[in-house]
Amino acid sequence: MDNTFEVATIGGGCFWCTEAVFQELKGVISVVSGYTGGNAPGKPTYREICSGLTGHAEVVQITFNPKVVSYADILIVFMTTHDPTTLNRQGADRGTQYRSVIYFHNEMQQGIAKNVIEQLQNVYEDPIITELSPLKIFYEAEDYHQNYYRNNSQQGYCQAVINPKLAKLRKLHSDKLS
Repeated sequence: MDNTFEVATIGGGCFWCTEAVFQELKGVISVVSGYTGGNAPGKPTYREICSGLTGHAEVVQITFNPKVVSYADILIVFMTTHDPTTLNRQGADRGTQYRSVIYFHNEMQQGIAKNVIEQLQNVYEDPIITELSPLKIFYEAEDYHQNYYRNNSQQGYCQAVINPKLAKLRKLHSDKLS
């Protein structure tokens, strides 16, 4: 990977939704769906993640050009395109695998994440409960989860859940879209 690029790892419910949002941003090089944050040994499967027993969250790992989009901007888009005030739930998706979480890669990212959360707290009526944790191991999800929206945009879930998220993204952050 080019050392001028940076990586962010976040989870805001179903990774299909989060992936679709970040694939629209200027400066984003790639978005990979995966799992992290749990304690199950070895690489988990989607079925194991869905059981809620692994402790892993569905996340995306975003490689981006910080000369085009900042880490803070990535987090602001993240925090405003999902509900960071609900514990272990986004819409109909429920369980620890759907928690709102920012996995930081270094102390600088940790500090930026804390600042973004503090700045955005006044936007929400309820307290932001987004978990802030160091990234340990990222496991790439199975191939059929990658580029899910782009490959399945006519599917019912995409129409009912992802399209409204993308509409919200376009309304709130049109200046950051490619």
